Amino acid sequence: MKKLSVVVCVYNEEQNIKPLIESITSSLSEIDFEIIYVDDGSTDNTVTEILKLKHPKLNLIQFRKNYGQSSALAAGIEKAEGKYIVLLDGDLQNDPTDIPGMLKKAEEEDWDIVAGERKNRKDGMFLRKIPSWIANSIIRETTNVRIRDYGCTLKIFKSEVAKDLKLYGELHRFIPVLASLDGASITQVEVKHHPRMHGKTKYGMGRVFRVIADLMLMLFFKKYLIRPMHLFGSWGIVITLAGILINIYLVILKLAGQDIWGKPLMLLGILLILAGFQLITIGIIAELLMRTYFESQNKTPYRIKKITKGEDLIK
Repeated sequence: MKKLSVVVCVYNEEQNIKPLIESITSSLSEIDFEIIYVDDGSTDNTVTEILKLKHPKLNLIQFRKNYGQSSALAAGIEKAEGKYIVLLDGDLQNDPTDIPGMLKKAEEEDWDIVAGERKNRKDGMFLRKIPSWIANSIIRETTNVRIRDYGCTLKIFKSEVAKDLKLYGELHRFIPVLASLDGASITQVEVKHHPRMHGKTKYGMGRVFRVIADLMLMLFFKKYLIRPMHLFGSWGIVITLAGILINIYLVILKLAGQDIWGKPLMLLGILLILAGFQLITIGIIAELLMRTYFESQNKTPYRIKKITKGEDLIK
């Protein structure tokens, strides 16, 4: 098994290929490593530039079309053979010279994940830094995963942790949250950050709404993945009780001789009861789906970090 696998996902980064691979190679000269480039359907000469180098430690995965960063990362992680896996941006903004120090910290202190925190970011203030700061704050407070910089791609993982991430959609932004669901230990270190010299950024303000939608999914994963009935059932009971109370009040008014037919309050009471029953039903179905998910694939709703046997304690 190799010591380290460096996974780099690229999309139209032809000018950055050679300098980044040279930097990785020089930075990791003392480590047994491999480089896995994942081309996410580039339309320029990115693939040509990668193949032109004929690097003995370089592997290339080519997608038929653009599937997105999460899918590219998942493919690279799946093919990685190293004991540790590093994720690295392909735009030269991350610095490969930070990798040896991060690897040393992961090994000596036994961290499952060592994440980079970009200090002195070289991005635009209004389009990148401020939205990133807001997003990081919201994610930290809502998920209680205390990472200061969720947007930094540079991270190093134990191989088994990375391969259990199950990345899809656009969940690469929430890798620390996904890892924490399995009980991974996470720390963060300051890393260097450089301005983009070549090519165009793939990020824009349009991703804000996607981040919010993914955050809602992460909150569900973190709190209710293995007990969805606690979410849907609880709200269903509350809404149903509210509807019942409204209808009891209307019955009392009717017995008192008042005309209640057609009142908006009566319609609200009926709708609340129906909505409550719907949520309870959704909760039951979600519970059955989760049981099917775990049992059909022989999965468990827990992860064991380590097993210590009695004979090991007395050695």
